[in-house]
Amino acid sequence: MTSPRPAADWHVTEALALRYAEGAATETDAWSLEKHVESCSLCAGRVSAAVRAGAAGPALASVRAELLASVGHRPAPVPTVAASPLGRWARLWWAAGPALRGSWVVAVALVLGGAYALAYGAGFQGARSWLLALSPVLPLGGVAVSYGRHADPLYEITAATPSGGLRLLLTRAAAVLTACVPLLTAGGALLPPVAGFPGAAAWLLPGLALTLATLALGSFVGCRAAAATVAGGWLLAVTGPLLGPSATGPSGTGLSGTGLSGTGEGSAATIARYFSGPTAQGSWAAAALACAALLVLRRRSFDHLETR
Repeated sequence: MTSPRPAADWHVTEALALRYAEGAATETDAWSLEKHVESCSLCAGRVSAAVRAGAAGPALASVRAELLASVGHRPAPVPTVAASPLGRWARLWWAAGPALRGSWVVAVALVLGGAYALAYGAGFQGARSWLLALSPVLPLGGVAVSYGRHADPLYEITAATPSGGLRLLLTRAAAVLTACVPLLTAGGALLPPVAGFPGAAAWLLPGLALTLATLALGSFVGCRAAAATVAGGWLLAVTGPLLGPSATGPSGTGLSGTGLSGTGEGSAATIARYFSGPTAQGSWAAAALACAALLVLRRRSFDHLETR
């Protein structure tokens, strides 16, 4: 058994790579090598070259060729010019996840379209307040369809790579927020204003807090169940007061009784308390920090495959 080596200055030697390729390395050396190449591309290339040059090289090349042929891959011509930057964009597009390539973007567009139809088609002046109330939970749908066994067909493969787990989840959550923030903020700003109601950007801190809460809860129950739980709780908190007895107008019936009157003043007053003032925004900031801290503590849980 070889003596332990400091991880900071140890690299795979040519001799160790050759022994590993031949299957002659000790169990301890083999384990150390396999763990080291996860984070060292230089040593990974050295070991890969040794394996390809060894007795297993032809068999591996044959398996690779058969696999590529089975999926219809054709060898690309040798480039005569510098590689196109499209490859980098393709990798970024993949890292963004299924959320930006699926039905979630369509759902966000439909919500914005419905708000504009209510505001400018039906004359409903409370459309801006309702869009602001829905904006914090719209990113949760993108997170739910971005990562996990039920969302990503390559989940088992990506979760096993060094770039998988929480790192990939945060990358995809950031992509979802990058798409949501300009769309929902600009869309809300273009709707008719509501007197005494906060600005179109007031949803940003609540949205961040709910997204981090989903990620933190997802470390226990999975992203899909976490997104459904957090979104459901938020919608109940927002719509409950509007649909309850306290929201009923003098007549007790009709649109005014549900908070959907032409002026939308009742809806705006009820929803505004979740967004307006330094107390509300400060509370959302504190919640976001608490959820981020819990996510850091639970980061290792994303290294394991979901069981649901």
